[in-house]
Amino acid sequence: MRVLIIEDEAKTADYLHRGLSEQGFTVDLARDGIDGLHMALEGDYAVIVLDVMLPGLDGYGVLRALRARKQTPVIMLTARERVEDRIHGLREGADDYLGKPFSFLELVARLQALTRRGGAHEPVQIQVADLWVDLISRKASRAGQRLELTAKEFSLLSVLARRHGEILSKTAIAELVWDINFDSDANVVEVAIKRLRAKLDGPFETKLLHTIRGMGYVLENRAD
Repeated sequence: MRVLIIEDEAKTADYLHRGLSEQGFTVDLARDGIDGLHMALEGDYAVIVLDVMLPGLDGYGVLRALRARKQTPVIMLTARERVEDRIHGLREGADDYLGKPFSFLELVARLQALTRRGGAHEPVQIQVADLWVDLISRKASRAGQRLELTAKEFSLLSVLARRHGEILSKTAIAELVWDINFDSDANVVEVAIKRLRAKLDGPFETKLLHTIRGMGYVLENRAD
């Protein structure tokens, strides 16, 4: 699930970016309203986390401009707790409203609820052959056997599962899973793929994770 955070407070922005990334979200970050609006209009996001008090253009201005062109679900974050402020945000087009300080787990639950309510195309569970990946509980199994994955291994698997049948380059995987760019000789993706493959395919006769030489990796059932 791709999420855009528009938040200028460095501590909160970095906390959200790190926490949501660890939960398996693909996270982009804008630190002012002008950049945030541009990214919101140009990007394809499942949901947007929008602060109210922003430099350049405040959250209400971002929301008004966004709603003129797109209906991406938006949850607003603000230290303002007056009922009038919440009503104003909802009337401008916000889908949900969460006051600061907030519970991180509550935010995650609200993000997931917004995407389900908004009719997001991403399924809750993905099946590839006898592999099941549950994006909500962050669990995976093959042939009914639980796969014991680290948080990063699950994030890698979920990216591959969401795009099963599609060849993903090392660069694409690095950006989606680690949110980094890296030189072509870096082996961070290769090492992670090797570890995931050992758990995903090692105990099973049918292999699902394939290397496409010179192109990247693909998750698919070639026995079909």
